[in-house]
Amino acid sequence: MPTDTPVTGPAQHENSAPGVSARYPDTGRRWVEFAQIDNLRDLGGLPVTGGGTTRFGVLYRSSTLQQATPADIELLLGELGLRTVVDLRLPDEVEREGYGPIATAAVTIANLPIRKSPRSSLAARDLVPDKTRVDLVELYGQLLRGSPEHIVETVRLLIDADRRSLLFHCAAGKDRTGVLAAVLLDAVGVTPEAIAHDYALTNERMARVRERLDALPSYTGLPPVSTGILAVEPEVMLRFLERMRADYGGAAKWLLANGLSAAELDILRETLVVSPM
Repeated sequence: MPTDTPVTGPAQHENSAPGVSARYPDTGRRWVEFAQIDNLRDLGGLPVTGGGTTRFGVLYRSSTLQQATPADIELLLGELGLRTVVDLRLPDEVEREGYGPIATAAVTIANLPIRKSPRSSLAARDLVPDKTRVDLVELYGQLLRGSPEHIVETVRLLIDADRRSLLFHCAAGKDRTGVLAAVLLDAVGVTPEAIAHDYALTNERMARVRERLDALPSYTGLPPVSTGILAVEPEVMLRFLERMRADYGGAAKWLLANGLSAAELDILRETLVVSPM
């Protein structure tokens, strides 16, 4: 069961086979441990095509923050330097669940839902889908097509130095969060394999996330967690990235087609990428 005591010591990573560890040596550094936030990691340290890596301490992805403890909030504001939270949940989710103690902290909260269409809602099975019933690649494409304004607005918040560091989250930190992470990372040239590896890291926390969501009214009726059904598979993200390239030419071109300027895209790259020495 989740406790009020922060997790300490190095995280245990199921995706830490020797070959994987060699390709992504910063994986352990990217996890940030909290008492009541289960799936929060830094999007720094990821390799960029042509050289360089993503910058640490700028952008974080997470599951819901609503049950954060005072110590969790202190860590977010202090060590992480958090200034902006982008909440990808639907307004009705936020109304039922609330923001929790982060609402009274010295941060800006922007509710920018990721959804299948401007008027759509997500059922519980969409929030943590059962892959025997839901084509995740198709779902992710629908979320992308249904949320261009909110994704572009997130980029604009991120490139404003006064808004950083920035954290974005949904409920589990898997699907809606995964789509936004994929767009941001692909747009600045992170390799598809690294994006898929980051996506799959949620596997390590899925049981804990599901346990927490079970206790919340918005997420009753979720399918059971099992390796064959709710595993977070890198192949799903690779296929989504391939679909995005085939349909739009990649995330950078998709952002430009949906209102982001070329100058803003350049600032995004400068914000997120550390060039090789």
